[in-house]
Amino acid sequence: MSPNNNATKGQSLSSTDTGELSVFLQNILESSTEYSIIGKDLEGNILLWNEGAKRIYGYDVDEVVGKANSSILHTPEDLKSGKPAEIMSLALKHGKWEGTINRLRKDKSHFTARIVITPRYNSSGKPVGFLLISKDISDETRLIEELKNTQAFLQNILESSTEYSVIGKDLEGNILLWNEGAKRLYGYDVNEVVGKANSSILHTPEDVQSGKPAEITTLALKNGKWEGTLNRLRKDGSRFIARVVMTPRYDPSGKPIGFLLISKDISDEIRLIEELKNTQFYARSLIEASLDPLVTISPEGKITDVNEATAQITGCTKEELIGSDFSNYFTEPEKAREGYQQVFSKGRVTDYSLTIRHKSGKLSDVLYNASVYKNEKGNVLGVFAAARDVTLTKQASQYARSLIEASLDPLVTISLEGKITDVNDATIKVTGVPRESLIGTDFSNYFTEPEKAREGYQQVFKKGFVTDYALTIRSTSGKLTDVLYNASVYKDDKGN
Repeated sequence: MSPNNNATKGQSLSSTDTGELSVFLQNILESSTEYSIIGKDLEGNILLWNEGAKRIYGYDVDEVVGKANSSILHTPEDLKSGKPAEIMSLALKHGKWEGTINRLRKDKSHFTARIVITPRYNSSGKPVGFLLISKDISDETRLIEELKNTQAFLQNILESSTEYSVIGKDLEGNILLWNEGAKRLYGYDVNEVVGKANSSILHTPEDVQSGKPAEITTLALKNGKWEGTLNRLRKDGSRFIARVVMTPRYDPSGKPIGFLLISKDISDEIRLIEELKNTQFYARSLIEASLDPLVTISPEGKITDVNEATAQITGCTKEELIGSDFSNYFTEPEKAREGYQQVFSKGRVTDYSLTIRHKSGKLSDVLYNASVYKNEKGNVLGVFAAARDVTLTKQASQYARSLIEASLDPLVTISLEGKITDVNDATIKVTGVPRESLIGTDFSNYFTEPEKAREGYQQVFKKGFVTDYALTIRSTSGKLTDVLYNASVYKDDKGN
């Protein structure tokens, strides 16, 4: 949780590099399966490996973090050509490198990935490694090749593709082809653009003014393809970022006659990259947004970080809390101490009941859920604990019990086997039997007609309820009380 602490399964950046990742950030890394997120040092040693990397490359985290070099992900051809080193140099020089490269899975199969590489720096600004966010674009690459070479397949894609915008235009930019994906992405219907509009309506005014579209088409003609990201403009005036692949179209004599553009909205990808680049700020925002008290505890039982909710429930400032003994803020300090020690010994605790004492004396009943967090070597750094305030729930439970006990009618709960599981005071009075003696005994034993009583509660299990079921209770004193029982089944949260 702490911005200065690193956590979970060794999948973390070195604390000397970027500071220790928060538990919340680690959840983001763990939950992303579409994107591979890898951290490595300047020598290429892998320090971070998320679930997406495992899915795409096939290696489990325990096989690579702290054990393998990222060279295992490069094809032999790229290693021989020195391409990986060249890419890292460009990333350091420009602050980022983005492009497509061939990659190698654990099973030795090849695939094409689009990668964004950003350098990581230490507190003094010295580069210490790289963060790589990548995605398998083999399907996109195959789609592009098929679109270039197969007219029939192209027509099928044009009709059915909604994820990808497919646009055809002539050399002057006049739109000649517009698929369903383009309609979804840009907002124009095919009848509004084909043969009527110029592709300049899709460019931002800034790009048009700078001459960027003309520059891109020139590069596409020169190199046979252009691929990159562009700011795009929808019909409603809203903007988005698209990844665009542009390929020239030729007539039978080989003369260029226009372009085919395949694009996709990557605004979500850009947002993910930005969030990961600003990890500490983002993680802190999540922590502070929590209504539950959150705290990190050192192996010595000292508080190392808290959120605002913890300050509010204790009445202490963050400065007062950090460095103090975690157990000091509870009505049972020894039980609190035993709780976090259980986390260190077992790895976690769930729904651990404690009562927090506010500076003013106000008490808050909470259930703590806690787990250990570790550095990249798997060493335990501390405990992350989240408390759920159950004061109102507990009060509601006590209130419900008070209502039960206030009833003048005998109230009883009966198990599936016909055993009494709970009673109120009125039941004790009418039977003359103490609560301890009633619970666990056969419900039917307290009536003049035990078989009829047994048949009554069995009817409830069959029908769901009974009403005004006549029975006579026999007290231990011999007194008989005629009663009408009304009963229904009760269930758990799964409907059992």
